[in-house]
Amino acid sequence: MGRRSLKDARQKEIIEVFYKIAKQEGLENASLAKTAELAGINPSLIIHYFKSREQLVNGLIEFILDKYLQIFTVPEGWEKNPKATLLKIIDNVFSKKWNVLFDDSVSYSCYALALRHEAIATRYRQLLETLRSNLEQYIRACKKEGSLNVSQPAVTADLIFVLVDGAYYYLSLVKDEKEYAAGLKRYKRQALALLSFT
Repeated sequence: MGRRSLKDARQKEIIEVFYKIAKQEGLENASLAKTAELAGINPSLIIHYFKSREQLVNGLIEFILDKYLQIFTVPEGWEKNPKATLLKIIDNVFSKKWNVLFDDSVSYSCYALALRHEAIATRYRQLLETLRSNLEQYIRACKKEGSLNVSQPAVTADLIFVLVDGAYYYLSLVKDEKEYAAGLKRYKRQALALLSFT
């Protein structure tokens, strides 16, 4: 996919500060100047790494991806038990663990920008395709070992994430803990049904 590396500590720090402001004040109110002030650095240093606010937003979207990919962190040797690994990932995806990785309001604000800016839309699509591709990899491993019967792993991964995206979009408006938990459980059952475990 060619994602730009966030390994540079200073660049990552700037993005994390930008995220913090976006989370507190809304993405529309997060600026290069506010980021520099909160980080305690000269605005020219931010311009050195990010030539524009749009580039900083692109970095933020990559930061979202790095966070979301944590859901796929599995123990070494996972290939010895693909079914247990896939079930663990589904547990993670339909849990509070997934939902607290990144602030919903910032994520949805990035998505809204994607509807107006082609470059951001491309980055956002790459983010979503990476998540689907990772899930597809685990589905294919289970299919290969014979623990599930799915004819189209890529389509199944896509449908599961359509379910995930819709679930969290709706549940972000649900304040009652029991109703929220029941919703997650219901959507998780549907995801498992899509996988057709043997």
